[in-house]
Amino acid sequence: MGEVKYSVVIPAYNEEEVIEESYRRLKKVMDSTGEPYELIFVNDGSKDATAEKLRNLVAVDGNVKMLGFSRNFGHQTAITAGMDHASGEAILIIDADLQDPPEVMLDMIEKWKAGYHVVYGKRLKRKGETFFKLFTAKVFYRLLNALTEVPIPVDTGDFRLIDRKVCDTLKSMPERNRYVRGLVSWVGFKQTAVEYVREERFAGETKYPLKKMLKLAFDGLSAFSYKPLRLSSILGFVVLLLTAFYFLFIIIRNILVDPNLSPLYTVAGFSFLLNGTILLMIGILGEYISRISDESKGRPLYIIEEKEGFGPAAEGERHR
Repeated sequence: MGEVKYSVVIPAYNEEEVIEESYRRLKKVMDSTGEPYELIFVNDGSKDATAEKLRNLVAVDGNVKMLGFSRNFGHQTAITAGMDHASGEAILIIDADLQDPPEVMLDMIEKWKAGYHVVYGKRLKRKGETFFKLFTAKVFYRLLNALTEVPIPVDTGDFRLIDRKVCDTLKSMPERNRYVRGLVSWVGFKQTAVEYVREERFAGETKYPLKKMLKLAFDGLSAFSYKPLRLSSILGFVVLLLTAFYFLFIIIRNILVDPNLSPLYTVAGFSFLLNGTILLMIGILGEYISRISDESKGRPLYIIEEKEGFGPAAEGERHR
């Protein structure tokens, strides 16, 4: 196919209902650029017919490539694998569910040609999502931005364009618990936003239930902020101080006011508060320690079971 100008990385997990429409719209957008491109679909251990449909697309379109994981390794890892295998001068990242409109990628390309190294999509509105998800997402993005040393743009996801030099820099970073949008902010370079309205899913169900959202949230916090650790130390000191004053108050009251007054119920309540605070601090420490353990094991970040469309020696390939 020759030199590739654009690489589009599309993570997909159980997207059989939408994958063909996703391909159709992506192809239409990228064909309109008039420049060479590749569509890299990363099958993240799908259990439905996603892999089969992707193989069919590879067979009929030389621009389509597929990576198939041996199991589900997660959305952020799928993005990483796609970037590892991308050969374009500019790499665009977009989910297969069509909530992020592929047509917005043309605006990102224009910004890139104007000299920006990172162009991220900023959501003005999110259609079809519950109040709970909208509220928690809004709180999380602002909390993360307040806690991290490196500003991470609010109301953004992984929908973005990154320049080749940014991609190569990210490939040199071996972290296991990856939070890609945070890593992109951390590396710097010239960045800007393209605003858009996020649509409802074309078909299928969300692949980010509450459990995965919480994991992603703590991955972001633990990877880019030590403030929760500092907060646990401060909280421990404050609780200890309050405990000391409270027991002093109980002693003085029993001596001067009512010697027969039993403080057991109040003490028990305060003891529960103290123990709960200690357990919270231990839990925060445990989260950080578990991530240190993950980093030290040195296991591959992902395992590729199947590759289609890359040829015998894919540029950008490496073991993670």
